[in-house]
Amino acid sequence: MILDLPATTTEKVSKKLVSIRETGGAVTLGRVLTLVVCAAEGQPTEGAIDAANDASREHPCRVIVVSLGNPAAATRLDAQIRVGGDAGASEVVVLRLYGDLTQHAASVVTPFLLPDTPVVTWWPGEAPADPARDPLGRLAGRRITDAAHAADPEGILATRLQGYAPGDTDLAWSQITYWRAILTAALDRPPLEPVRSASVTGPTHSPSIDLLAGWLQAQLGVDVHRGVGSFEIRLERDSGPLVLAVDQNNNAVLSNPGRPDGRIAMSTRGTRECIAEELRRLDPDEIYHLALQGVQRLTRPGAEVPA
Repeated sequence: MILDLPATTTEKVSKKLVSIRETGGAVTLGRVLTLVVCAAEGQPTEGAIDAANDASREHPCRVIVVSLGNPAAATRLDAQIRVGGDAGASEVVVLRLYGDLTQHAASVVTPFLLPDTPVVTWWPGEAPADPARDPLGRLAGRRITDAAHAADPEGILATRLQGYAPGDTDLAWSQITYWRAILTAALDRPPLEPVRSASVTGPTHSPSIDLLAGWLQAQLGVDVHRGVGSFEIRLERDSGPLVLAVDQNNNAVLSNPGRPDGRIAMSTRGTRECIAEELRRLDPDEIYHLALQGVQRLTRPGAEVPA
């Protein structure tokens, strides 16, 4: 069920939520968190709602979508409530803010936060440079950004590091979970030799590839070269290189000296899978922070080795 409430107030929306629960059977019992989704007008809010609805089947929650409209327009709040089949295992409250209300989004959102549950804020589009200091970010213990939608893809990870606070994470990080798992498992198998150096190649502007290379640098403590080209990870060891690449069928191919190649069926992780993963943990992700630091120590084509 979708209910539109144009030109309304937070009090009216709250009363309507209570009315829907009492008459329609929709309840907030069992909700484990509040997910606040913040996007500027024109950004893909519907895609974010679909992803949040899917994730809510694993993490029942209340989803509050804040759409920031034209700050020069007349001050107005348009709301929409979605429950039942239109909201997955969640209930969705869409708040479209115009005029002066765009400067007070946190105050508008606060009455809808579920009591005694964690708050997660997610920016599916362009995110603030310092999420923890953003008014909506301050409401949350966990803040999720998406570097793939940044206006400056080349410098976004440096910005994320500069503004990092415990609880920050990024969907570009969860997109490489499977690759990190494969590499970790491969290095735990004989021969148990130290990695002397590493190289990671991929598209020019890919925060996920940068984070993967930064993670290797942070975990291995060796020089890691970030190249441009087809996806490949090469870890140099005394017995020969350990290579992880993809074949024509997009399967992961792991090549290890003295062993037959291993192939693993892989698929590109979408926003739905990534946001569900990020909601599984609400504590600070220290490894993500280390990966951000590692990105700044990578060597790149034509660049000097960082000190």
